[in-house]
Amino acid sequence: MPELDEHGRPIRDLHGITLQQILEYLVEKIGFAEMALEVPVRCFQLDPSIKSSLTFLRRTPWARAKVEALYVHLRTRER
Repeated sequence: MPELDEHGRPIRDLHGITLQQILEYLVEKIGFAEMALEVPVRCFQLDPSIKSSLTFLRRTPWARAKVEALYVHLRTRER
């Protein structure tokens, strides 16, 4: 049985979770410095912010996929 989030949805299912919610969760849990180690992109390394990260990730599918995978990994691990 898949791991479920607090709403009863499978964690692997990102349906209904916005990119902003993912970023806010990651910043709260591990911070931009750790995110930059996991996904080495400038928007996490130099003067990071949610706004700049959203702009970059919306235009860069490979980076967004890595951030989403990191989110799923951390959510699964915390269960």
